Amino acid sequence: MTRERLYLFDTTLRDGAQTQGVDFSVEDKRQIAHALDEFGLDYIEGGWPGANPTDTAFFADPPSLKRARLVAFGMTKRPGRSASNDPGLATILDARAQACCLVGKSWDFHVDVALEVPREDNLAAITESMAAVAAKAREPMFDAEHFFDGHKANPAYALACLKAALDGGARWVVLCDTNGGTLPHEVARIVADVAKTIPRDKIGIHTHNDTENAVANTLAAIQAGARQVQGTLNGLGERCGNANLVSLIPTLMLKHDFAKHFETGIAEANLKSITHVSRLLDEILNRAPNRHAAYVGASAFAHKGGLHASAVMKDPRTYEHVPPERVGNARKIPVSDQAGRSNLLGRLVELGIDVDSKDTRVASLLDQIKEREYLGYAYDGAEASLELLARRALGKVPAYFKVEGFRVSVERRFNALGQEVSVSEAVVKVAVDGERLMNVGEGNGPVNALDNALRKDLGRYSKWLEDLKLVDYKVRILTAGTEAVTRVMIESADDRGARWSTVGVSPNIVDASFEALIDSITYKLLRDGAPPSRA
Repeated sequence: MTRERLYLFDTTLRDGAQTQGVDFSVEDKRQIAHALDEFGLDYIEGGWPGANPTDTAFFADPPSLKRARLVAFGMTKRPGRSASNDPGLATILDARAQACCLVGKSWDFHVDVALEVPREDNLAAITESMAAVAAKAREPMFDAEHFFDGHKANPAYALACLKAALDGGARWVVLCDTNGGTLPHEVARIVADVAKTIPRDKIGIHTHNDTENAVANTLAAIQAGARQVQGTLNGLGERCGNANLVSLIPTLMLKHDFAKHFETGIAEANLKSITHVSRLLDEILNRAPNRHAAYVGASAFAHKGGLHASAVMKDPRTYEHVPPERVGNARKIPVSDQAGRSNLLGRLVELGIDVDSKDTRVASLLDQIKEREYLGYAYDGAEASLELLARRALGKVPAYFKVEGFRVSVERRFNALGQEVSVSEAVVKVAVDGERLMNVGEGNGPVNALDNALRKDLGRYSKWLEDLKLVDYKVRILTAGTEAVTRVMIESADDRGARWSTVGVSPNIVDASFEALIDSITYKLLRDGAPPSRA
């Protein structure tokens, strides 16, 4: 059976850049474009040349792509101007790109109220703009803005806009759910209606996630006739985001109803890198990856319940809809107060800890974990602390250094510029290789000061910690009142790309933070094979 080809179009570099808090540099855009190209995308939309300095600079020296077609985004010509006399359109046409995607109105309401031109003039602008792209030997595409709203209001005119684009030579007409308000059953009906008069291999879909339906709407559109799929990495985009390609692509390639009928340009072997690509974007944005993201999240294949873990260990198909290794992820058996012996044994195997299932220390360790979680510890989100707890119980954590005491002070004062600032100072006393060291460090908070003081001099272990970074810090108050118990979670990373989380619990927030910090440093030394203390 011949499968139909789906073409994947990434808009991360434009739509994703509209996300609050996201600001790509030119180098960021190049790095992402190369990753997408290597992954196997068909189209990569680089941005809107002329709209801002970053996009203009990006297209002035575009990345050399091996496979994907670079797309310049813009808008159809302005009313009252010819396509050859529109400076904005000229910038798009002159961009160093293989394709141009121009957005235009397809909702009669917008033509009447926003453009304030006769509807026929809008149709002519669409046709002329597509023809201008084709004349420049670029692949023409038309983004039909608010198409679904337009079709609901005036289906004849919305379809006329698509036909106008095709008359101008458009390779693709992309149906846009611009405000994200359309639901899957509506998308299916409207795309099917479009497919009655327009060839399916010319229909694209572009959805937003304002009702949390962007992925579902895209899948519905594909089943109804769309053959170009637009979206962003990790669902980035303005407001609530766009269709998430990181969810869509594995679904299209691994789920029978889609894989049976459709194929993408992504090789099966490349699908294993989708987790890496997703996390690369988070790293560039300096964001912690979404643990609960479908397919690629750290918790996507985590089995916390004891019964679930036991079943998964016998046959993963009981609770896993796809094998995690097919998307470059891994199964995890967290250990918590809901866990059973199977969870713990499975986790120990993952950690490379060889222990007999009948070893009495296993039951003792499980009781210890449950008791500590009762006190406020949470090990399903702090796996580095869990590994240390397990290895200590089994006598498998070397002694590196001993903290003999610490002191933290916070001072509010005026700096040299006369500005009022708060400065934290920490003093930490440690013993390394039998030598007693006292370190002083300052920071913009107690934890930062403690970290600086502790790592200022740890003897021969200092070199092992040079690339250690604290990338996230979370505090949760577990009990109310003046003697509230506090849980601190610290996420750490190093230059190798590794990330790990540790936990500390205490009525004193500084104590809890220091406990998590010590675990982070110890885990780094253990994982990197640092030698034990000589004393």
